[in-house]
Amino acid sequence: MLERALSRTGQAITLSSVSKIWAGNRAVDRISVDVPAGSFTALLGPSGCGKSTTLRMIAGLETVDEGTVEIGSRDVTSRPSAERDIAMVFQSYALFPHLSVAENIVFGLKVRRVPRAERDERLKRVADLLGLSSLLERKPAQLSGGQQQRVALGRAIIGEKPVCLMDEPLSNLDAKLRHEMRLEIRALQQKLGFSMIYVTHDQVEAITMADQVVLLNGGRIEQAADPRTLYEKPSSPFTARFIGTPPMNLFAASLLVPDRGGPEHILGLRPENVRLDQAGPITVTVKAVEYLGADLLVDGILGAASFQVRLPATQNVAPGDTIRLGFDPGQLHVFDQTSGTRRDDLAAEIGAHLCS
Repeated sequence: MLERALSRTGQAITLSSVSKIWAGNRAVDRISVDVPAGSFTALLGPSGCGKSTTLRMIAGLETVDEGTVEIGSRDVTSRPSAERDIAMVFQSYALFPHLSVAENIVFGLKVRRVPRAERDERLKRVADLLGLSSLLERKPAQLSGGQQQRVALGRAIIGEKPVCLMDEPLSNLDAKLRHEMRLEIRALQQKLGFSMIYVTHDQVEAITMADQVVLLNGGRIEQAADPRTLYEKPSSPFTARFIGTPPMNLFAASLLVPDRGGPEHILGLRPENVRLDQAGPITVTVKAVEYLGADLLVDGILGAASFQVRLPATQNVAPGDTIRLGFDPGQLHVFDQTSGTRRDDLAAEIGAHLCS
């Protein structure tokens, strides 16, 4: 079975102090990542942060200027892509327009001279798995975007490789199809057991699909953790703002606790963790209110800082209002303004002080 073959061979991937240098500039700067065998890791970050370059170095499509890349305990740093035993899915589906779905999927097997009977057997399994059995005779132009993406996936997994790399494969799809394909790709990876590294700039894709999210910023790792940890315990203000929709409110501690936090600390509260409270320690002037159906997204001002609140749609809040807000002490985040490091010790102290 295809599932059994892959689940036996999913391989760990290790990057050790890997760098890519362009004209003296470090596009990727000494990053180290461990991807356990059979797991799903997402490389997340804004444009230009180095995530696609990192993926291409793992794939052997870019040279590694410093550090090592290991796949399955083998140092593949200097090996060509063909010797790394990987499959890859690109942002563009890169399907051959003159070939049928079946021919596109088995193309790699034909190049490697896999016997016809084995090709046909693998094709049937993959087509059944991806719901492509009735489309095998069609050309790519006759397919929807989601169907073309499934063909690209089929071409990747039919080779039964232990590692699959994906570079923003869903960016060309509409919102509904992206949601459907997120579910399908994650289910496929769990069923077949291969190791997955998935590049995306979309935090929703990363936190809903991955076991581990590696958040990159300026070519360096800002934080690498499971999605829940990234959301609940961001290690820096960058992570706090990048993970979560809408992003975390960050503001100077001196706005609320001039005698404790001081200007050298930043406080953080997520919009969904704040509530209306006439005795609350936060006073916000409402600038705008967006109706989102079940919720209201309130944009306001706290001192000189912007402040957003997500409230139930049943609340009566309007622009120009002054509202008081409260929160649970455990929901407060504190960061050192100079180093950007998380300060849980101060969060407990300041949270208890404000909410007492």
